[in-house]
Amino acid sequence: MTFFKIRMLLFFICMAQVSMAQDGSKINWAVDGDYYTKITDGNIIQVNPATEEETTVIKKSQLINPETQKYLLPASYEFNKNYTRLLVFTNTAKVWRYNTRGDYWLFDIIGNKLTKLGKGLAMQSLMFAKFSPDGKKVAYVSEHNIYVEEIGSGKIVKMTVDGNRKIINGTFDWVYEEEFGCRDGFRWSPDGSMIAFWQVDATRIRDYYMLNTTDSIYSQVIPVQYPKVGEMPSPVRIGVVSIANRFIKWMDIAENPQQNYIPRMEWADKHELIVQQLDRKQQESKLMYCNVADGECRTFWAENSNTWIDVYADDAGGWKWVNKGNDFLWISEKDGWRHIYRISRDGKTETLLTKGNYDVGEIKGIDETKNYIYFTASPDNATQLYLYRVNIDKGTVIQKVVTTVKKVIDIIANKVDEPELLSSKDLKGTHDYMISPNAKYATHTFSNYHTPWVTEWITMVDNKPINPAKSIAAKIKTEDKNDVEYVRLVTGDNIILDAWINKPEKFDPEKKYPVVFYVYGEPATSTVQDQYGNHNNFLYNGDMRADGYIQVAIDNRGTPMLKGAAWRKSIYRKIGDINITDMAQGFKKLMEMNPYFDKDRVAVWGWSGGGSSTLHLLFRYPDLFQTGIAIAAVSNQLFYDNIYQERYMGLPQENKDDFIKGSPVTYAKNLKGNLLYIHGTGDDNVHFSNAELLVNELIKYNKQFQYMPYPNRSHGLSEGEGTFEHLATLYSNYLRAHCPPGAR
Repeated sequence: MTFFKIRMLLFFICMAQVSMAQDGSKINWAVDGDYYTKITDGNIIQVNPATEEETTVIKKSQLINPETQKYLLPASYEFNKNYTRLLVFTNTAKVWRYNTRGDYWLFDIIGNKLTKLGKGLAMQSLMFAKFSPDGKKVAYVSEHNIYVEEIGSGKIVKMTVDGNRKIINGTFDWVYEEEFGCRDGFRWSPDGSMIAFWQVDATRIRDYYMLNTTDSIYSQVIPVQYPKVGEMPSPVRIGVVSIANRFIKWMDIAENPQQNYIPRMEWADKHELIVQQLDRKQQESKLMYCNVADGECRTFWAENSNTWIDVYADDAGGWKWVNKGNDFLWISEKDGWRHIYRISRDGKTETLLTKGNYDVGEIKGIDETKNYIYFTASPDNATQLYLYRVNIDKGTVIQKVVTTVKKVIDIIANKVDEPELLSSKDLKGTHDYMISPNAKYATHTFSNYHTPWVTEWITMVDNKPINPAKSIAAKIKTEDKNDVEYVRLVTGDNIILDAWINKPEKFDPEKKYPVVFYVYGEPATSTVQDQYGNHNNFLYNGDMRADGYIQVAIDNRGTPMLKGAAWRKSIYRKIGDINITDMAQGFKKLMEMNPYFDKDRVAVWGWSGGGSSTLHLLFRYPDLFQTGIAIAAVSNQLFYDNIYQERYMGLPQENKDDFIKGSPVTYAKNLKGNLLYIHGTGDDNVHFSNAELLVNELIKYNKQFQYMPYPNRSHGLSEGEGTFEHLATLYSNYLRAHCPPGAR
């Protein structure tokens, strides 16, 4: 369940200075990692991080559409391996949540020729175009089929022929994209002779019908394949198509594909695929090799959980192979903490590389030359994040001396078990890194609650800034204010919760202030990271501190914070239960600790999962919360998708009472305070039926409330002229009316 967070724009604005790719998520590194490219004034510029020397490689004038004479503004771009050709993705359109559909143009750098790909195919229909390994072809998806286009001749070959809205080749349906992060659904083989791809069969998945009532005088039905919780998953299979003859060999992965998921697939070598399979409950993960010649698949490694197993697909470009492909890196929580393992290719040997009572956040880079894995972690304070590294071969080193003196073994083991902290101990907060492919350079960004985001380029070998004059130390500007305070709360259940308090300007502890509680509460995200801008209300039309509001947030059990698997998995089958209890008890503790909280002016608000938490708190704890603003909330867990809800709650066929107990609509009859409920009628994520169900229940019990449906707006309420201004005004006016600002 993705959460709409406008405050992340602050991060992207900051990172623009280090020239990320046009999709805003990465740097366009060269293959060797010695330089990167960026777009400046329409020109594609090559930059040497060490010298800051810039060279124009593609001029804006070379990217002019020959038909319209207009500049092809790249949403993203990709060079082939020898930098003789350029793929440009432009004129994009949204597919569910992201702009993954559009037009692709090929620029021949040597011949200075610009050609549009997909001649004869629908405009703005191409997806995920990428060069073949030899750079002579480009493959892409259009209208649910995979195509291969020869660059020299322009010949286009349709590799799959059965694609339609319900048979999806080379990309995914709504639920795979939303809950597994699966979008690009095909992979070139290492020798370029084949393409492996996912096929989603949604023919047995029922459509949820959205209704567009504003764009014509007659309403238009918009169907979305959406498997609700308790409904069978879409069967998914892996095919391998030959470029030479278009013959497709299907991999024999599962006996019943409707009871399994395939969230990850890559080429292991030119003969085999490596695949991750999850069972429907997502409690058993199998890694298997599939022979592309005969389709035979064999499981070589597996793990199980009595709650769920997370999918770590942070590297969309491939598996993390090391040791010349003889081993790979894998993240698992099998010992109770999220750790990195090195697993041998045959699965018979696994080595724990990050031993200790702490969680790994994300693998940021691999340097096999110097034998390092770089990763984020925060062993002492889960609200913060730092960069560490460990030795890839630490287990091998120990094994080589296993026959020597035990004392020597113990010394080596103790040394290699300790991860090396690279981020500065003096910079307390959130550090992030984008490391080059050869782990030679990286961008390092830092912020905390009173330090705006700041960035520097560093060399990884010594973890030092390339240019001291442009280092974080030289540029950092800490705001001298004491309005934000981080605290730890101990509830009546002896649960330790992290929280923050953002106090108003000219704060006087002898007075009483209204309190606005910002919530989320579910496993998708947390609200208490120590980052700049995390404590500002992006919807409030004005300055909450200047207006005299106290703002707070609390991290409950079940969030993805780096506090161990027990913390994260404790919410299993208890969404709407322990998370709500933690938030309520934590808030009570804050009230006891801070007598300047005005108990008669308390509001709670949230979006998506936070909207659900808002409803729970308002309905079930009227003594604490008088006002609630819930946006795009799941009112009934039985209405949400199967991958998300079954992952965290199980199957309703087995424990339906848990779903009912955890749904806000169950408690709607208890409403006593002020409720503003907001939802988009075109929400393909949390369907509008959630709103109508809740409204009916409130009407049934004569509960008065304010209600704002936004026509045809999606989950983020981002469409339509004036929408955000209207939403912010509505939100702010309601808050001021029912939770008046200012000290008393």
